[in-house]
Amino acid sequence: MSSLTLVAHALTPALRGLVLGGAPDPDPASLSAARELKLEADVAYAGPEPAALATAEALGLTPVVESALRDRDYGDWAGQGLEELLAADPTPVAAWLERPHTATPGGETENDVITRVADWLGDIAAGDDKSRFVAVVHPAVVRAVVLYVLDAPAESLRHVDVRPLATVKLSHHTGSWSLAFG
Repeated sequence: MSSLTLVAHALTPALRGLVLGGAPDPDPASLSAARELKLEADVAYAGPEPAALATAEALGLTPVVESALRDRDYGDWAGQGLEELLAADPTPVAAWLERPHTATPGGETENDVITRVADWLGDIAAGDDKSRFVAVVHPAVVRAVVLYVLDAPAESLRHVDVRPLATVKLSHHTGSWSLAFG
């Protein structure tokens, strides 16, 4: 049986400010907290964001950078704060927030992210069936993996709160991934 521990990367100014996308560096205090986490892995992965890589390093991991584990592509809205977008043009932003199966202008839908991470989960499951994997990723990727594993619709994402340095454990057996508690 394989296992996968997902770790949401350390807090960044963008996460604190509800900024969509971007690649800011993590807060030093959050990286310090990451050093306290104890994780074991045969193979480590990280999304390409600087915060994911710095968090993996703080965890003592040397990750393989995996583009499939990148944050959601917010297209034309990337780098903008949610409050700023709502103030400038509230109708499309409110519609997007209520219907996550839609994309931001030029960006990805939540279903696109779920499909991307599902393909990656299939790829790592096809390898060694007794590996312990760790993946340090943006909180949006953790949400997408949880939705995929639970076979939940994209609209459920608002019910999955993933905070910086949160961990989610999965196990893989008999051809599918499951949440693993305990």
